[in-house]
Order: sequence, then structure tokens, then C-alpha cells
Amino acid sequence: MKKEPTLICIPDISGFTQFMSEVDIDLSSQVIPSLLNKIIYSNEIGLKVSEIEGDAVLFFRHGSLPSLKTLLKQCKLFYKDFYLQMEELIAEKSHKSDSKHILTMLGLKIVLHFGEDVGAVQVGTNIKLMGEDVIVAHRLLKNSIDSDEYVLISQSLLNQYDNDQINDPEIDLEDLKWGTDHYDHIGDVKYRYLKLKPSIKE
Repeated sequence: MKKEPTLICIPDISGFTQFMSEVDIDLSSQVIPSLLNKIIYSNEIGLKVSEIEGDAVLFFRHGSLPSLKTLLKQCKLFYKDFYLQMEELIAEKSHKSDSKHILTMLGLKIVLHFGEDVGAVQVGTNIKLMGEDVIVAHRLLKNSIDSDEYVLISQSLLNQYDNDQINDPEIDLEDLKWGTDHYDHIGDVKYRYLKLKPSIKE
């Protein structure tokens, strides 16, 4: 198994468990796949899909990283298109009483992480990512951020960018808050995060 430096990106639908348990199965079985498909087709920076995990898409990219500005722009596009798709679904499913829960229950969080030694193996038609950093990326979805909608960038990923990229005037790092969480068998993981707020909820 070849190991390579790898960008890991996980857009994850927040509120998924509540939505699936409280909303009519006919509606939820149409809404969730539609939102996941929208996320996949909103990818403009050459990310590859490793897995679709029920409420999340596991994207990865080997080799050179996109600029930090490009990466954040992609995350904001995921978020924008996710909410546009929700608007369409609400209009399309308005005849169903549970359609009101699409907006009130669901949201999107995005975790970005980088690993120096991430392996990839073929399992059927899918590419399975292997390595500790894949575990770290998934663990970061369970964090102490007091919001269900955000972009989280691990310190491991931020360390790959030089000061010129981090200090790009188009990136306002003052909006990025610091966070640290402790995970069993991993230890403390530092990150920065940006809370997101869709215009249709303002």
C-alpha cells in the first residue's frame, strides 16, 4: 500500500440522526441522497470521493494542495449549494407536512485535515483510505465547537501553508477561532474554525 501526503475533506450533514428518526422515511430517503449528490457535484478542485457514509462524503486529494484561499472558497461553495438544494427540496416537497424539518433540522459542517502518510487501497470499485490521519479527520467531527455549522481546519493542514498564503488579504483569519480537543489514543488536536451562517437563515 503506497502512502502519500493527502488532503482529507469531510462535508457532514448535521442533524442527520434526528432527521432520519423523526421524518417520514419516504421524504428522508429522497432528501439526504439529494443533498449528498449536490455536495459531490459542487466539487471544483479535483477532490476524489473515497466513501459516502450515510450523512457525509469523504473526499481526498493526493499530492499538491490547493491554496488556502481556494480551499476555503470550495468549502463556501459546498455550503452555498447545500442550502440552495435545500430550498429546492422544500419547494418540491411542500405538499409533505415534514418538509418544514428540512431547514430546521439539517445543516452542514466541513472538516479539513492533512496527513503525511495516508494509504489508499482498492475495495471493489471504491478507494479506501487508511492511516491514523483518516481516524483523526473523523474524530474531529466530534468536537467542542458550539455550533453545528462550520469549517474546521486542523493545525496539521494549516502547517502546510506559508505565511504569504495564510496572510492573503482575501482570507480574514480573524474570523477563524482557535480550538483544541483531546481524543483517546490520539491526544490533543489543535484546529481553527469558522462558523457558517447561510443567508436564507438570517
